[in-house]
Amino acid sequence: MFITYWDQMTPVRWPSLGDLRRQSGGRMESCPRCSQPASLGEMGPLPRERWGPLPWERWGPAALGEMGPGRGASVLSMFAVTAARLRTDDPLAGLELGERPEPAPPDGWTTVSVRAAALNHHDVWTLHGVGISADRLPIVLGCDAAGIDADGNQVVVHAVVSDPGYGGSDETLDPARSLLSERYDGTFADRVAVPRRNLLPKPAALSFAEAACLPTAYLTAYRMLFSKAGLEPGATVLVQGAGGGVATALILLGHAAGHRIWVTSRSEAKRERALQLGADQAFPAGARLPERVDAVMETVGEATWAYSLRALRPGGTIVISGATSGSAPAADLSRVFFLQLSVVGSTMGSRDQLGRLLRFLEQTGVRPLIDRTMPLAQARDGFAAMISGEVFGKIVFTL
Repeated sequence: MFITYWDQMTPVRWPSLGDLRRQSGGRMESCPRCSQPASLGEMGPLPRERWGPLPWERWGPAALGEMGPGRGASVLSMFAVTAARLRTDDPLAGLELGERPEPAPPDGWTTVSVRAAALNHHDVWTLHGVGISADRLPIVLGCDAAGIDADGNQVVVHAVVSDPGYGGSDETLDPARSLLSERYDGTFADRVAVPRRNLLPKPAALSFAEAACLPTAYLTAYRMLFSKAGLEPGATVLVQGAGGGVATALILLGHAAGHRIWVTSRSEAKRERALQLGADQAFPAGARLPERVDAVMETVGEATWAYSLRALRPGGTIVISGATSGSAPAADLSRVFFLQLSVVGSTMGSRDQLGRLLRFLEQTGVRPLIDRTMPLAQARDGFAAMISGEVFGKIVFTL
């Protein structure tokens, strides 16, 4: 965040440790003089050969010396990763990194200083133009975050924004709901504005990077397994497409809950990693299974739908939370009604479920699988890795 002081009623924004940390590629953790987090005014001059161009040379007037009393300017900006245009053929062409206006939270909202934010396929789909129209651009991307709220508390952000007056305790059932980065700026920024009710305390046992993985992928997996599938411990669960964020979450959470977890993947390396993560068996995509399963966790869609239906025992359940390969497969209704299969849709999870997920991780010791962490300034590389499929677990951006 910026440190503000008033000089003859003119606001001047001084960069704080967080800005200098990002400026230095994450190397700076404390004041070079006193080893304590401090504003630049307390630290004195920094060696240019070590830290490079100073932040106000990028964000403010030419130099501090030119401001003088009463002539300073307020720099109400922050670093952010935005969707600037929609490009179905080349999503990375729509990605921009740079300065954006500071959030101005309305009544009932507050600002969180982001310490870590996780990348999801939702962010890539946004660049493709899925679920968003060009008139909402530019918009800051990112659904997930953990950080520090305005009162100095360590918090996790619930990504679902809904009408607080909508009946019931499940925000995902509000027909007018949205996720951060759909109607409101998201979490890939120094700061994000969110409804106060969307903040939950971050458990001390979880790092900011681990906590940032939870609000989308892990909450989705938690709801699929424990709310929608209706499974008892010991049930056999098939997870399609091992390697993605939701798939790895399903393996970790399902294994911890006592389920027998089977996975499929076209990649031998990903199958091996899934076994190391806790899966009981791993099969090539389309391979014949030893027996039919109690439930299938489906996020792939058209490419795996027929296989998922054939894999279910009579009376089994398929839970769907995504369709990355297409959303209109042949339904095979004869199989569905003859075998009395249940087809259940699942989207995200409620704030209450996120709280229970946090406790589940505390109680079991399960921790999210992070493929890599990188500074937010390198977000383009993270997006490229996700688009190429070179990921096993979550990509987390740090600030």
